[in-house]
Amino acid sequence: MALFNFRRKEEATPATGSLEPFLKGYSIEVMPRTAEKVDSFRDILPLGTRVYIAHIDGTPIEDMVATAKRIGAEGYDVMPHFPARIIKDQATLADWVARYKDVGVEQGLLLAGGVSQPVGEFSTSMQLLESGAFTGFKRLHVAGHPEGNKDIDPDGSDRMVMEAARWKSAFMQRTDAQMAMATQFCFEAQPVIDWVNRLQAEGIKLPVHIGIAGPAKLQTLIKFAIACGVGPSLRVLQKRAMDVTKLLLPYEPTEVLEGLAAHKAANPGFGIEQVHFFPLGGIKTNAQWVTENGGASGVPASATA
Repeated sequence: MALFNFRRKEEATPATGSLEPFLKGYSIEVMPRTAEKVDSFRDILPLGTRVYIAHIDGTPIEDMVATAKRIGAEGYDVMPHFPARIIKDQATLADWVARYKDVGVEQGLLLAGGVSQPVGEFSTSMQLLESGAFTGFKRLHVAGHPEGNKDIDPDGSDRMVMEAARWKSAFMQRTDAQMAMATQFCFEAQPVIDWVNRLQAEGIKLPVHIGIAGPAKLQTLIKFAIACGVGPSLRVLQKRAMDVTKLLLPYEPTEVLEGLAAHKAANPGFGIEQVHFFPLGGIKTNAQWVTENGGASGVPASATA
């Protein structure tokens, strides 16, 4: 299966519409500093899009909350990150949740976080789920790892990752919480298909919101993929990078998404529920690409307001 569409934009063929149902309800991620560069989200995103706000270590909670308030006021479902390892204690967690509730936030992505040593008493998303701090939130997402995670399983297996997924699935069923698994981005359709099928075979009932890297320069993508611990599919990018002519061409996620969309169309019970974009080449570029490829029928909020 081919993995990428490296055509220059002026040579790109029109969208066939095959991606439209798969992209429906997609979500996208921003940081406070990237959100500042967007004059109006209503000009680029369909109204009601879920917008994750990544909480990078060192970002003041005040900046996170201000970004959540602004984006929510524009008509979007805001889902800030809660990285366990940068939350000092229960009081800090309760303070963050209260601040977000004050500006209308009702959703959160709970994850361990990208730091090696916890600053306090939390180190896993499971501890956050058990804390009871999120009473009143309507939706809680957790992280997923289609290619494993060496920070969690240093031996290269996925034993602990799968054990955690089973625990989170059981928590969802035990509590009737609205949950989903938002995954790390990867670059091949078939390994993702195999992983999602494995989750279902093992009784893990968390819906999957599959992580997809948005359009970006190949060099940019490789940098982020290494930093984020992307697994075997990174080899695909490295192989492409060996051809210097392709370093100048933009990456677009067309083919990996078409592979997943085709499988979902043929297997309606397949566990991918939505697509989640990491806009590594810029949120405006990503949003435009999704619109051009049928996301939410290609209608930005400003066209329907």
